[in-house]
Amino acid sequence: MRPIAPNPADVEAWNAYLAEGNAKQARKRVAADVLLRDPAGRVLLVNPTYKPGWDLPGGMAEANEPPEDAVGRELAEELGFTVVLHGLLVVDWVAPHGPWDDQIAFVFDGGTLTQDQADGLHPTDYELSEAAFFTAEEADSRLGDRIRHRFEASLLALGTGRPLYLRDGTPAA
Repeated sequence: MRPIAPNPADVEAWNAYLAEGNAKQARKRVAADVLLRDPAGRVLLVNPTYKPGWDLPGGMAEANEPPEDAVGRELAEELGFTVVLHGLLVVDWVAPHGPWDDQIAFVFDGGTLTQDQADGLHPTDYELSEAAFFTAEEADSRLGDRIRHRFEASLLALGTGRPLYLRDGTPAA
């Protein structure tokens, strides 16, 4: 039997009712990455110490943190860089895999850096062993399947000026 909703005029009871419903809702993990380019058009990749393979710079959002704030925080922590975002490139719903529940992954456009900015990027946190710029082809060969699909979609979105929605790495209708 479904509980009867309290009168919204009873603010305390109404908020308790809503909190109970909220506690039963699904929680999504949120990842936020950024596509940064140097003046030659190469893209920045980072080599995390806690997982195999290269990745786009960024990371996981904290509880109730907006994705764009998460990517800014991650770049400040890991590269000592303050990023200016130029828009959204990709949203990817990632299916459950291994021990992980599903997640929503965002990729933002970080624009083209000046040569001085590009030259100054280096890991400032133990979570990264390297940061380097690569051509799109070089990046493709270094990225695992999941992030490679997102990376390729980001380049396509950058070219068309329209963000893309992916469903587990595949463009969705």
